Amino acid sequence: MITTVPSEFRAVLPEGGRLIGLDVGTKTIGTALCDAGWSFASPAELIRRTKFSKDKAQLVALIAAQQVRGMVIGLPLNLDGTDSPRTQSTRAFARNCEDMGLPILMWDERWSTVAVERTLIEQDASRAKRAELIDKMAAAYILQGAVDALVNS
Repeated sequence: MITTVPSEFRAVLPEGGRLIGLDVGTKTIGTALCDAGWSFASPAELIRRTKFSKDKAQLVALIAAQQVRGMVIGLPLNLDGTDSPRTQSTRAFARNCEDMGLPILMWDERWSTVAVERTLIEQDASRAKRAELIDKMAAAYILQGAVDALVNS
């Protein structure tokens, strides 16, 4: 199941469970994990993209190791809310992950990278450190937004 509606996603996970958040880029996939009670999200691994089958195998291993029950994927919409070419590729990525058997929530990520970059700049992180952290921190930002909506819906 792939949805953009938090209540539909929540309905298939009535007992909650650990979630993984993904910030799918062209070169990397930032990952984040949240606790089973859906309280807080934190950055996890950064997957360097190669072939989809290898990327997916890394995701499957992480999901199994962390006992993940659902997936939240950042949806890169245009600022006006319309789809972009990246939105289409992210939706295709989600469809290709559907056979993992996890419910998937597509979550609006329009301001995630900007917000995370501002935070890192405020923390005086070097440009190299920001480049290393930004994708997995963006995944945590996306996942936290979704978790907050799931808990409050």
